[in-house]
Parts: sequence; C-alpha cells; structure tokens
Amino acid sequence: MIGGIGALQFKPAIDGAEAGSPGLLQGGVGTQASESVGGSFAEALSQAATKTVNTLQNAEQMSIQALKGDADTRQVVDAVMSAQQALQTTIAIRDKVVSAYLEISRMNI
Repeated sequence: MIGGIGALQFKPAIDGAEAGSPGLLQGGVGTQASESVGGSFAEALSQAATKTVNTLQNAEQMSIQALKGDADTRQVVDAVMSAQQALQTTIAIRDKVVSAYLEISRMNI
C-alpha cells in the first residue's frame, strides 16, 4: 500500500547537491502551497489585493519622482510594468470570482 507523500524517497542528485530536502521544490508550487497552509482564502485574497495596491502606489510615486527629475526612466518603466502585471493579475482573479459566482447562482437547488 502507498504510504503517502511523506514516504517518497528522492534519489541523490548527480552533482552532490542535497536531494530530498524541503528545498527541493523551492520556488515551485509545492513550496507556495506549504506556505499558505493555515491561511484562509479571504486572507490570501486580502494579501494579494494589498500587494497590488502597494505596487500601483509605488509606480505612481516613481512616476511623480521621474517628473521631478529624481528617478531614472528605467526605474519608472520597471515600476509601471510591474504595476500593469499586478493589475492584470487582479483583473483575471476578479473575472474568475465573478464567473464562479454566476455559475453557483445558476445551480438548481
């Protein structure tokens, strides 16, 4: 019988690096999932919204600094691109939430 995920044995890496350690999935989905354990979905959405707002405010501040001549063009472009990506991600999440709500509201009771 399968003993579960904890029973998995990883083969040692060829180059001598650590294998089978918790850092194996560093930056991957497994690490992100383990970090979010214990938090609610509302907390995750709240944190994502807060990060998005902070990114947008940072881009705005960087743009204002550039207008004053205190910021480099590259810094402004990086901040605005980051803000654009955060906003697109937020819009995609909103669309999925609205879609899920509409699908649930169409269910027969």
